[in-house]
Parts: sequence; C-alpha cells; structure tokens
Amino acid sequence: MGTQTTTSKEAETPLIVDRQNMAYELADQIGYRCRIGLIVLASDLTIEHEFRKMLDIPGVALYESRIYNDSEITPETLAAMEGRMAEAARVIVPGVPLDVIAYGCTSGAMVIGPQNVHARIHEARPGIACTSPMEAAAAALRALGAKRVCLIAPYVDEINRSMRDYISGLGFQVPIMGSWNLSDDAKVARITSETTCKAAVELASGDDVDAVFVSCTSMRLAESVQELEGIINKPVISSNIATAWHCLRLAGYDDEVKGFGELFRRPLALGD
Repeated sequence: MGTQTTTSKEAETPLIVDRQNMAYELADQIGYRCRIGLIVLASDLTIEHEFRKMLDIPGVALYESRIYNDSEITPETLAAMEGRMAEAARVIVPGVPLDVIAYGCTSGAMVIGPQNVHARIHEARPGIACTSPMEAAAAALRALGAKRVCLIAPYVDEINRSMRDYISGLGFQVPIMGSWNLSDDAKVARITSETTCKAAVELASGDDVDAVFVSCTSMRLAESVQELEGIINKPVISSNIATAWHCLRLAGYDDEVKGFGELFRRPLALGD
C-alpha cells in the first residue's frame, strides 16, 4: 500500500472559523479560602477519600503527592520514609503557594518525630505550616479538653505500645487500648467502619475514658463518626479526622464543618 499524501488543494482549504484572542473571564482560584497539601503513603487507600469528603468546602483546595513506603509496617520501614519526604513535598503544585502541608502517616510521624517531619518538608517548602497525624491528634485532644483516651489501632504490638507511650508523654492518659495487630497496610484499609465503631462501643462506652482516638490514616471512620459519638456520648477522632481539622485550623479556616463530629466545631486550643 502506498503512503497517502495530502493534496495541495486539501492543504489550502481555509478554516471555516479561525478566531484568535477570544474574550475570557477568570474565576476565583479553587483555593481562595485556603490551599492544603497532603503527602500520602503509596500504599494508603483511605486518606484521600476521607479528606475529599471532609474538605468538600467552597474555597478550600486539596493537592496531594505520594511517598513510597513498604506495605509492611515496622519501625524500620517507617523511618525510611524520612529521606523521601522533601521530594514528596516539592512536587505538590510547584510554584503555587500553599497554606499548610500534612504528612499522612500516624506511625511514621511518631517514629520520625514531628520536628524532623517539619524539617524535611521545609527543605522543599520553607516556612510553610506543617502537621502530621500524631501532632494533629494531640492538638485535637487538647481542643476537646480530653484527658483520658481510648486508643484503637491496627498495628503490630511493638508500634501500639510505642504509640501509647508517645501519647502518654504528651500528657494524656491511655487506660484502654484495642488493636487488630496487623502489619499489612492493604488489609488495614479494608477494616470496615462498622468494625471500628463496634470496637469503640465495646471499649469506650464507660467512664474510664473521655475521648477515643482511632489511629492510622488507612482506617475508615469519617463518615460514621458523628453517629458513633451519639452512641458513646463522647468525642471520637481518627488520624484522618484530626489531620484534616488541623490543616484547616493551621490554614486559618475557623468555620464549623458539619457532619464529621464534635472536633470540627472546635477552634485550636490556646497555645496551639
């Protein structure tokens, strides 16, 4: 078969319409109230879904990047993420000002440490407000006036115990814990919110605690939290709920957000 060529007559056929420099209008930027950056674990199947629900607010923009992590959750694999964090922050809408960047890993932030998380993000985005689920959870518990916390976590026991010690070191009591003791992040992401709510009702319905913290950004809870709070009559936060709330407050968005529990009615505590 021969190669089909365009005849000179076809090439010279004029356009019916060739309008240049057309008039246009500019809308407000999507993030005219605030812009939030989020570093998501490569293996995380939950946090983006829940953030999009909670931050579906006029004028609030959410931009994300992914950071490589091992799907098996151990202190060693968590610590390894520190060296990848600056690049993950760098590729979130480069050149566009953001109000806050969150690193979305609860156990990773605990192992690496909030100060180191901030330092790595600031290598790429100097001066920006930063948060992570552990520090967001602490700020949330202070905003709620909680002192005694029920910790529900999916991790292996070594990480669970370290997390209890970490939370206790921040000035909270953790008299009740519950865990599924899983190391596979993909399996954690499939734990139903009904399972988590059932655990919270079983563990935290009494007077031994005044708040519940469900740890891990892979855990589903945001769409069930308000109903759960009504059942156990105390505030409930998760890693995702606390981090989304903290991002808004650090970015200067102080309005109430309805549908996601008591925390979204609260401002930052004095001193935070």
